[in-house]
Amino acid sequence: MARYGNTYQDPDPAYRQTEHPVWNRVERFIEPFGDTEREVLPQNAWQFIAYFARQARGPFLVLLLVGGLVGTVDAALYWSVGWLIDILDGATPATLLADHGWELAGLLALLLVVRAAVMVGAAVIEQQVIVPRFYTMVRWQSFRRVIEQPYAFFQDDFAGRIATKITQAGESVGDFILTSLQSLWSFMTFIALTFIVLSTLDWRMGVVVAVWGFGYGLVVRYLLPRLRAAGKNNANERSVLNGRLVDIFTNILTVKLFDTNRREHGDVRQAMGNYLGAVTHLTRMITLVRTSVAVLNGLMMSAVGVLAVSGWMAGTISTGAIAATMGLVFRLNQMSGWMMFNINGLIRAFSTVQDAIETISVEPVIRDRPDAPDMAPVSGHIRFDNVRFDYGKGDVGLFDGLDLDIKPGEKVGLVGPSGAGKSTIVSLMLRLFEPETGRITIDGTDIASVTQTSLRGQFGVVSQEPSLLHRSLADNIAYGAPDATQAMIEAAAKKAKAHDFILDARDPKGRSGYDAHVGERGIKLSGGQRQRVAIARVMLKDAPILILDEATSALDSEIEAAIQDNLATLMDGKTVIAIAHRLSTIAAMDRLIVLDSGRIVQTGRHDALLRDEDGLYARMWTRQSGGFLSFAEAAE
Repeated sequence: MARYGNTYQDPDPAYRQTEHPVWNRVERFIEPFGDTEREVLPQNAWQFIAYFARQARGPFLVLLLVGGLVGTVDAALYWSVGWLIDILDGATPATLLADHGWELAGLLALLLVVRAAVMVGAAVIEQQVIVPRFYTMVRWQSFRRVIEQPYAFFQDDFAGRIATKITQAGESVGDFILTSLQSLWSFMTFIALTFIVLSTLDWRMGVVVAVWGFGYGLVVRYLLPRLRAAGKNNANERSVLNGRLVDIFTNILTVKLFDTNRREHGDVRQAMGNYLGAVTHLTRMITLVRTSVAVLNGLMMSAVGVLAVSGWMAGTISTGAIAATMGLVFRLNQMSGWMMFNINGLIRAFSTVQDAIETISVEPVIRDRPDAPDMAPVSGHIRFDNVRFDYGKGDVGLFDGLDLDIKPGEKVGLVGPSGAGKSTIVSLMLRLFEPETGRITIDGTDIASVTQTSLRGQFGVVSQEPSLLHRSLADNIAYGAPDATQAMIEAAAKKAKAHDFILDARDPKGRSGYDAHVGERGIKLSGGQRQRVAIARVMLKDAPILILDEATSALDSEIEAAIQDNLATLMDGKTVIAIAHRLSTIAAMDRLIVLDSGRIVQTGRHDALLRDEDGLYARMWTRQSGGFLSFAEAAE
């Protein structure tokens, strides 16, 4: 696991381009790209939210204070209305200012200064200090943990679904805390002050508010858990639908060519139907909650109104007190409906957090040991000692006691039928998977004892289906050597016979040549062009161990012949592991290792293996060199 905290360096973060000499002084209290040493984020939603809240405790404490002031100012304004009516009843226009000038000035200050300061302060803390940077902080730290997951983690989920959970986590955690500290706390403060004011006028009105608060609590206690469960299911079905759509659009060519029966229509309709069912259940719960609150509020306002009028008739409550009383309960009615909407938002945000942490807060199956060192440069001596591997299935598995020794600088070809274990050997070497038992060493060092990033830095890999990032061609070539100069990038491209087509490249935004972007997974390039870019990337990285997995399979014969000399130069002095189904491309290797069902059944040079006519290699060679022709002739 890569180290977190201060070891991460961001040489030129994009967010600094938005800095402002004034706003930056206010906004700097949260570092959006800060991090901690925690390897796995909390797996409980409450702990997950609290974990991030503690990292920005200062701004949230200020927001808590401001939220309480908002409720206090609201209550004070309604109380002031009653007070104003009472002094107007007892004063004349001629004596009003003389008798109550300072009180009226205080009311004016409350309206013009205090209320504005509280509202502006709340906006600045929420929108300038917390929302942009806190949301980014949650997303950044979530991304840091997810990207450290092993390769198998990403094979088991939709890429779009993982990305959605990361982006939603930041928004949902932030919304939950903001609503709790600002809206919910302001609402609770207003309820407390309303109870105090009404109790001083008539204890029975205080009882009504207390009973209303108890009933409101029952709605929260018994109905909101059901709303929470419905919200979680809704968020999950939305993620599934989004992931399915992204999967279809990512593989749109395959869909266009093979989905003649509109199978994807049915799958998407099913996903949308599941999402519709989840939304319907959620909205039913929302309707039930709103109905309960509406009835409860109606009873509360009616009871307080009756008691207020009765008090006025008895001469115990003034006209202004009635105005203040009714204003407070009307405002409480308005706030309670609005707050229930916010509580619904709280439930949705909490449910989204619960859904997101199932992806974000996952214990990595493959992790670096504590204080694992970086691997020093190697000569390339690779050993598999009694390796057992079953892809976590718990049965006999693919390898059961595999032993393999590849000497430094040796050129080895791995051959065998599909499923024999060729690519799995490479994946284990790169520590994309962990063996159940046994050990794999490079130059005598157990690969499980060093950091994964430094281990993979020793390898240059050209895979059968090279994947390019949607970035410029120059960025893709230099991906394994970020310090490479433009001249070095172009030199590698020329060796891979990619320079000429790169010069002609254009993208829809007008970028050209090495600056042209290649589209998602390199979709704007042909298979052969992607392969040449991948070969250029490996040539530029110049790692001591070279893995060629059908490296030239997508190239035409002329381009392949042109690249072969440069590949031979690249392989000089390196340990090379080549996988090929076309045996002629690896016949000149120092040694060929023939695999079948996870076992090494033959090993030797090409000529020696051909002499064993009953061996698997000789049979495979015969089929490729003439067997298919004979079969075709026989079929005629």
